[in-house]
This record gives sequence, C-alpha cells and structure tokens, in this order.
Amino acid sequence: MKTHTVTLIPGDGVGPEIADAVVRIFEAAKAPIRWERQFVSTESVEPGGHLISEEALASIRKNTVALKGPLATPIGTGHVSLNLTLRKAFQLYANLRPCRSIEGLKTRYDNVDVIVVRENTEGEYSGLEHEVVPGVVESLKVITRAASTRIADFAFYYAATQNRRKVSAIHKANIMKKSDGLFLNCCREVAKKYPQLQYDEVIVDNCCMQLVANPQRFDVMVLPNLYGDIVSDLCAGLIGGLGIAPSGNIGEGAAIFESVHGTAPDIAGQGKANPTALLLSACMMLRYLGEIELGARIEEACYAVIAGKQHVTFDLGGTAKTAEFTQAVIDRL
Repeated sequence: MKTHTVTLIPGDGVGPEIADAVVRIFEAAKAPIRWERQFVSTESVEPGGHLISEEALASIRKNTVALKGPLATPIGTGHVSLNLTLRKAFQLYANLRPCRSIEGLKTRYDNVDVIVVRENTEGEYSGLEHEVVPGVVESLKVITRAASTRIADFAFYYAATQNRRKVSAIHKANIMKKSDGLFLNCCREVAKKYPQLQYDEVIVDNCCMQLVANPQRFDVMVLPNLYGDIVSDLCAGLIGGLGIAPSGNIGEGAAIFESVHGTAPDIAGQGKANPTALLLSACMMLRYLGEIELGARIEEACYAVIAGKQHVTFDLGGTAKTAEFTQAVIDRL
C-alpha cells in the first residue's frame, strides 16, 4: 500500500484539537498517511506580513496535498489573506463543498444533497480595488473565458463521474451582462459535451430563495467566486452548519482540504470542539488520493456516531468532549 505524505496545518484556536482527533482516527483506520506538520499561526506574524511561512508553502509544494484547520485572517491589520495566498500560490481554482443531510441531526430540511462548485481565483475577489477620489472606491470584477471554462469543466466532469443528474449555473447575467454573461456562455459550451446531464441557469437571488424553499431542486451548482462564497455557507446552514461541512480546494497539481468554520477561541483548549468538518474534509482528501473505500469507511463511522446521538459534542445537541467523540468514531471503525 502506497503511503501518502500530506502537509498538516492544525491552525489556531480549536484547530490543534480537531487536527489531533483526525490524526487519531486515521491511525486507528490504518490510513496510509504520513503527516508533515507545519506550524502556522496568526499570533506569530507581524502586521502586514504573510500568515504562512515559506517553509509551509514549500511543504505543500512538495507533497501537493494538505489538510488545514481553521486559521482566520485578522481584520483591519494589514495581513495578507491566507486563503488568497494559497489559492494564488497553487492555482486552487475549484472550491468543492458537498452539503448532505446527516441522519440523526435534525434540521429544518430533510434529504438535502447539494454540491457547490465555486470558482476560486477571480470575480470580485480579484483584489483589484482603488480609491478614485476621497470617498469613492472602485472594485473591479474580473471574469475570464479561461477560468470560467475551467470551472465549468470541473463541475460537469464531477457531476458525470459521481453519478449526479443535473448541473445548475448560478449567475446575475440579467444585470452584469458582459461578465456573468461570459461565465454563462462558457457553461453552455461545456454543457453540450455532457448531454446525459440536465442543465439549467438560475439567477443568484432566485437561487437563494429556492434553496430555502426547496433545496432538493438542486444537485450540482457551479458559481463565480463571490456567489459561490455566499451560497456554499447558505447550503451548510441547510444541513446543520459549518461545523459539519467539508471543503476542498482543487488545483491543477495541488489540493488543500480544510474545515471552513472559525477558530472558536471561546472554547479552545477545553476539549469541546467538534472535529466533524475537518474529519469529513480529510475523507474528501482520501478520495482525492485514490483511497476511496477507506474514505467512505471513516465517513460512515463518523455518520454512525452522529446518528447514535450518544457521543456527540454540544454543538450537535450532546455533552461529549472532543476525545469522546473521537473514541466513538474509532470504536465504530
């Protein structure tokens, strides 16, 4: 069995606790992973500096796969965004966010199973802003044919290979006729290559309304950067929140899987953190590495513990500590 070396960035706050939980579960499952830990912390960086060291970047560059815990960029301090740094450094053009209802975790919606595919490199997040005159700021939205076609190819290929039925392109082309219009045209061109898949187009505000009215109407959604950022969190809310939502950022030659929730400094060090989001992201990572059966086995063990309700953390309505939840998953394995 091939051993995969993976860069592990535990992160801040509850990050080290949930990262350790994932490491324990992977050891129990005999996952062929060798972790290469890299210490990255907002607390050790001077204002205006980068949140990630060259050593950590070199580790990801060498291993091509990383698992990252929560690490928030301090607001208003001049720090360069970690996520933006990583996306640019490794051309992580696709953000993949599966949102699936979990048995035993009651929410307002049942049978949600939505995949959000977000373009990760341009749009309103291109970082091109300037002050035209005092009190007037201009922000440039960049949409290119190359990036739009690339993310559409990713979404349709994923849908076809994962036995999904439909791809929905989410846009605002009725107002932004050139930028979102180009995005839509690229999606239409790619859709022609996949006649077995249904394809439709939904205006982003209507999409949000339909998601909270009837989320089962959607299957795979492909979105430009800003819309994808908003809609992916909305979909996480449909299934119980960011604490159980996995995420992967995929590029041409590298991938970084992460928990997208916050660092939760109010409970850090108290053993109360829920490791589900990072664990499910790590299962996505296993699939990416070709360890499909192992990823499914760990995922099923996690879901079984949540369904049992006996060993779940307080955010899921239980009283279990992080270590108890972790041990329960290991026992299931």
